[in-house]
Amino acid sequence: VQLQASGGGLVQAGDSLRLSCQASGGSFSTLSMGWFRQAPGKEREFVAAIAWSGGVTSYADSLEGRFAISRDNAKNTVYLQVNTLKPEDTAVYYCVADRYYRRRYEADDVDYWGKGTQVTVSS
Repeated sequence: VQLQASGGGLVQAGDSLRLSCQASGGSFSTLSMGWFRQAPGKEREFVAAIAWSGGVTSYADSLEGRFAISRDNAKNTVYLQVNTLKPEDTAVYYCVADRYYRRRYEADDVDYWGKGTQVTVSS
């Protein structure tokens, strides 16, 4: 399974952004998907997960409800909507895929990683 994230960029604090992740090479509709992020000098951090059907989602407790994960199985794409961006949201955002849904993924226990997309939030 190959994953390619896109949609990052340089934005201002308070803006919104929608990241996309296109999957190929596998049966997307049977995979659970997620997002991680890695800020400069920090470890990768779990952000959100969504089950194969899209009917079950979960988020890191620390994200204050500003993030929303969704998917379109017809387009083999998972999305991450981020609202009211803050400078501390600056990070490389990665999408991941796994055969199983978990409420919280661990970075070293995910089946597939994609290349990330940089999000930089200026104050």
